[in-house]
Amino acid sequence: MKKIITTACLALASLAVADAATISVTISAKQHQTITGFGAACCDGAMCPFGSDTKPVQLLYGPTSAIGLNIMRMEISPNFKGDITAADVGWDTPYDWKGSLPSAKLVKQRGGIVFGTPWSPPGEYKTNGTAQGGNSDSQGNKRGALREDCYEKFFPWLNTFLKYMKTNKVNVDAVSIQNEPDWWVSYSGCLYTPEQQLTLVKNYAHLLDRETYQGVRLISAEPLGFDPKYSNMLLNDETARDQIDIIAGHLYGHPPMGNMKTAATLATKYGKEVWMTEHSVTDNIERLPNWHEQLIFAEELNECMLAGCTGYIYWYMRAHWAFVGTGETKYGTANKKNTLLPRAYVMSHFSKNVTGSTRLGISGSGVVNGNNGPWEASAYIKGDSIIVMAIDTTKNAYTMKLTLPYEVKSGVRLISTAEALCQEQPVDIESPVKQLTLELPARSLNTFIFMIDKGSAAIEDCTYQDFDNSPKSYYNLQGRRLDNPRGLVIERSADGTSRKVLMP
Repeated sequence: MKKIITTACLALASLAVADAATISVTISAKQHQTITGFGAACCDGAMCPFGSDTKPVQLLYGPTSAIGLNIMRMEISPNFKGDITAADVGWDTPYDWKGSLPSAKLVKQRGGIVFGTPWSPPGEYKTNGTAQGGNSDSQGNKRGALREDCYEKFFPWLNTFLKYMKTNKVNVDAVSIQNEPDWWVSYSGCLYTPEQQLTLVKNYAHLLDRETYQGVRLISAEPLGFDPKYSNMLLNDETARDQIDIIAGHLYGHPPMGNMKTAATLATKYGKEVWMTEHSVTDNIERLPNWHEQLIFAEELNECMLAGCTGYIYWYMRAHWAFVGTGETKYGTANKKNTLLPRAYVMSHFSKNVTGSTRLGISGSGVVNGNNGPWEASAYIKGDSIIVMAIDTTKNAYTMKLTLPYEVKSGVRLISTAEALCQEQPVDIESPVKQLTLELPARSLNTFIFMIDKGSAAIEDCTYQDFDNSPKSYYNLQGRRLDNPRGLVIERSADGTSRKVLMP
């Protein structure tokens, strides 16, 4: 089993569990979405990009980092900036795109994904003549929207951003249409109705230069509360649907198992990814989050996965309530500048282990409906491993009776509590089993990683499609041909039979 445990772990107190209530959890072989990854926005207070300070990205990104993030969000600013020359972008009015460049370069060097989101198109394209949203007396309370006669300019403007980044050695993986199109703001913003977004995408998204910037994907607008009207209207139109690769939204005011789950249902039907691209769990940001609030964050991650999410991107990368400390002493001595905070280690349970996995079906008493339940769980398959998340937010310990779809021969637990983070412990398995009894201490976040027994008869035959007639060929669990199969894969023989096998 590939070791996917963070080495930045702290010592853990005894896990004595007395008089624990029993819960039953059953994992099925049914597969759902494959998880692309986890990340955050390249900014801290007042949406300031990091510039030459790449320390947050150094701490957070890459498979060998302690946290293992792999997706970075950056602003496609509409504001002019004099230190970027016209030659940089091939455009006679260059914009402020330099601040995210050093961090984006480092993320790409570490194998990550970078995408850009406009908070507003250029002011000259808008009904109020400014990049600001217009929701203030000083702006005349003029609601800023993209002018219809400028729809044809929008995607060529995004192309100039892609050109600038590519010229500076960053191939951007995706661009979004708009940050929070349903939120009228005083800062940079632009309003779109679902119908206006549909018109923009249906009639003009073909102007996004996918040939020059190969691999770039288009993300839908990112509504404040993941309002499914925005994505559903795009997906229900065949022309617009062909242009959109990822549907996205935020979670403000709407938990994952609500609007996001609804939006993900149609997106999954049409093979689109689902990204949660901004949220910070509602803590009292006047202080450092307490441990219960950290567990609520873990539950949000868990519920996003249960709702069908394939990518989770947190808000600020550096803030006293985020992943990296700011150094502001008023928030306490733990808020050291450019030092990892507990929330980052909570994220690592998912980002280090769930990235690249496929979610499995799960059932049990109260386990799947989420919305900040007293305890929650989810499960995944990744190569030859089954991963089970179990979160107990209560003051009570639980005994979890776990049933797995395949026999497992060994296991390890990562556990985080208020006393210690990311402690690694072995799970005692004497011989291959499908059923285990595991203790969940009070107020704990647990990641169990089990190695499937290669000789297990539970790895059953499976259906297949679009296989070739080679004597023996291999495919991943999503049906893609593999040249170098490893882990749990589909083996197809020339006689047309197939089976799931574990490759070394």
